[in-house]
Amino acid sequence: MDKTVKERRMAAADQVRAAEEAVERLRSGLAAAGITLPSLRIDPVSCSGDEPANPLVELGRCNLATARRMADVLEGVRS
Repeated sequence: MDKTVKERRMAAADQVRAAEEAVERLRSGLAAAGITLPSLRIDPVSCSGDEPANPLVELGRCNLATARRMADVLEGVRS
């Protein structure tokens, strides 16, 4: 395997790990605020292939009560 390809794959794996960490941080932070997003995850399509450059975090869908709670929390942070 070409060294450049191997380096790109390693960098891509680091990006996926960083996305996984971000998802866990989001999940923990939201849980601390009493919010659960069941669909919170890494978008699998953005991680497909040998060299995903920029994995996306899917926040998912939520009900109205959850959306309002998130807005309340964010407004509190800005105050």
